[in-house]
Amino acid sequence: MSSIGRAPTTTAGASASTRKFKLVLLGESGVGKSSVVQRLMKNAFSEKLNSTVGASFFRYTCNVDDDTAVHFDIWDTAGQERFKSLASMYYRGAAAALVVFDIISADTFEKARYWIRELQANSPETIVMLVGNKKDLESERQVSLADAQQCAVEMGAMYHETSARSGDGVQDAFHAVAAKLIETNSTFNVRKGGVMCHAENAAPRQENRCC
Repeated sequence: MSSIGRAPTTTAGASASTRKFKLVLLGESGVGKSSVVQRLMKNAFSEKLNSTVGASFFRYTCNVDDDTAVHFDIWDTAGQERFKSLASMYYRGAAAALVVFDIISADTFEKARYWIRELQANSPETIVMLVGNKKDLESERQVSLADAQQCAVEMGAMYHETSARSGDGVQDAFHAVAAKLIETNSTFNVRKGGVMCHAENAAPRQENRCC
């Protein structure tokens, strides 16, 4: 297990309160879930990342406004078929889920619908964001923006597009979910923490266990 490290931070107001939430990333293997998290945590991108085995755990904090910070415990789940039966262990109790698909793969888009339906059936109070990754490959797009947005509306999900390669939209996606959780006054608050800073990150920790 790797050690825990911390990235540079920007201090929030001294009176800011912190809400802590569990967030899970779901989606097929190869859509870029781990690359999205790597971009968020390290502002880096690698063409070759090892496939996630089980799940990986990260911590990330962002400011919603001057008075409120949101601390995410992030679980990046494996997308391979053999791990699908384990997914419920990781999304159980999650306040939010990012369901990621690859905009240049219609198949991963259809599989994203499956993940959203599973969340709706088993964790109906979880806030869901459908995320179209690899927006830098616009010329190869198989899933139109309009179709993806319509799908999100029909399934009651938020929608956002990202590029883990360029970083475009990555931080915005997590911040939008944080704002939505505060706006809806989510009851999934795990516990009140003492972290009150912007982008206060813990380095990734590989864990193959349920949260």
